[in-house]
Amino acid sequence: MRAVLRHQIRSAPGRWTDGLRKFLTADAVAAAHQKDVEIQDQYGVTYLKYWLDESTGTIFCLADAPNKEAAMQVHRAAHGLVADDIFEVTEGA
Repeated sequence: MRAVLRHQIRSAPGRWTDGLRKFLTADAVAAAHQKDVEIQDQYGVTYLKYWLDESTGTIFCLADAPNKEAAMQVHRAAHGLVADDIFEVTEGA
């Protein structure tokens, strides 16, 4: 199964705290992705790519996983930032 995990900060950017902002930088997301990659094999998951929109607080992660729970378990164990939504996707041409 190929899945897209979406992390969305629910409050408006003007209301973000400094503590929350530190998770929404390119460096912080890259570090979280690296932590996923380091442990993903334990769960049979492969994290492929991620995207960040700092202006909206949205992060998308693309993963191949046996199921949605396995994809979430990697995030939970690696850094604790679990997705708000998981969408099963099929790659097009």
